[in-house]
This record gives sequence, C-alpha cells and structure tokens, in this order.
Amino acid sequence: MPQHPATENVNNSYFDGYYKEIWRAVIPDELTVKEVDFMIKYFDLSSASRVLDLMCGYGRHALALARKGVQVTAVDNLPDYFSEIKIIAEREHLPLTAIRADVAEYKPEGMFDLVICMGNSLNFFDSVQSQKIISTVSAHLKPGGHFLINTWTLAEIVIKQFRDNSWSEINGIKFLNESKYLFHPTRIETKSIMIAPGGIAETKTGVDYIYSLSEMESMLKTAGMTLGEVYSIPGKKTFSLGDPRAYLISRK
Repeated sequence: MPQHPATENVNNSYFDGYYKEIWRAVIPDELTVKEVDFMIKYFDLSSASRVLDLMCGYGRHALALARKGVQVTAVDNLPDYFSEIKIIAEREHLPLTAIRADVAEYKPEGMFDLVICMGNSLNFFDSVQSQKIISTVSAHLKPGGHFLINTWTLAEIVIKQFRDNSWSEINGIKFLNESKYLFHPTRIETKSIMIAPGGIAETKTGVDYIYSLSEMESMLKTAGMTLGEVYSIPGKKTFSLGDPRAYLISRK
C-alpha cells in the first residue's frame, strides 16, 4: 500500500496526478459507501448534524456525507486535496466547508456531533501530537458526541500483518516497499519506490506510529472520552487480533 507523504516530499512530482487514482485502487469506492452508510445509521446523522472530517484526503467521506445533506467541515494540509474538495462542493452546492490547515495545530470553530479521522491518518502523528489532536477533538464535541478513528497500524494489527519487504502494482505503477519496525517511539518507517511504465522512478518515505488499543483508550480517556465498540467491519464484526483494520468508536 502506498505510504502517506512524510519526511521526503518531491515538488512537481511526476506522480502527483496519480495519487488519487492509486488510493481509489487501494481503497475502493464500495468501501467508502459502506463506511458512510454505517456512519449515517450508527450516529443518526441528518441535515441538522455537524461532522468534522480530519485529514480528509480527497474527500471520499466528506463529499459523500455532504451529498446526503450532512453539514461537513473537511480539513487537510495538502493544497491539491483542499482545492479539489472546495471546487466540487461549490459546484454541487454542498453543505461542506473545506479548510487547509495543519491538523496538529488546527482549532475548529463551533461544536460537532461527530468527528472522523479515517484512512490511518491519526497514526501519522507521534504520541504528543496525537494526544493534542484528540484533546482538541474532545473540546469541540457536543456532549454525547462521537469520535470515529480508522486505523491499520494498531499494535494488535501490526503484530500479525507486518512485512518488511513487499511489492505491488497499481494502475501500471510498481511499488517496492522496504519497511522497518522500530522502537522509541514504536513505529514503522517505510521507503516506497514508485516506478512508472516508462521507467521514471521516485522515492518517498512514510512513518506510521503504532499504538496499542490500551494506549489509544488511555489517550481518549485523558481527553475526556470513553472508548466503546471497536470493529473490523463497522457494525458487523467486532475487532479481533490480527484483523487488517480497526474502527474505534469513542463517546464524549
């Protein structure tokens, strides 16, 4: 799986135009539909609901929720994502506000019924930054509001899923991944080499911090929230050791 941009960023990258298509191949639209349907039903969302989507990426959840009439604030630090979501929301007259900001420093306006952080995004941050983000989320959740976290680098996942070397091909682009499982802090550092059909290559590095369920629960508790259900398939299958992904639901 392609890693998120981290310590190495390449300006005017040949691959910039491919990232959206690559992520859609990794995370198919059908999964987004199922996740959004779950959110609507489980959290009882309506046109009166306010949802904050942190690290929204290209807006797969934010746009889908807004198209169902939910009021959405979508936040990401990447200009291409921000610009695309803003253009689509304006063109379709959606109840969506797009904001470009550093999530670790972002201070939301108002209170929300639901905050979501999907696609392993919270694991991009170390423990100090993660606690800061979680505390900010709690401060802007209405009483009884929820925080939904999607991750695939929980310790309980990585312990069975980790591979130090892998390769894949997505939309004609080859990915060669070299990963290291490191400690202090516990994390996976991955060097991804992307090779286009014409031989053009680019290298990026990514860091995913690893937290156990217990550590996640502790951070949520510190911020005044209670961890509830943990699913591997939202609303259908409770998470168990080694499942490839987890959805953590906490309540203020």
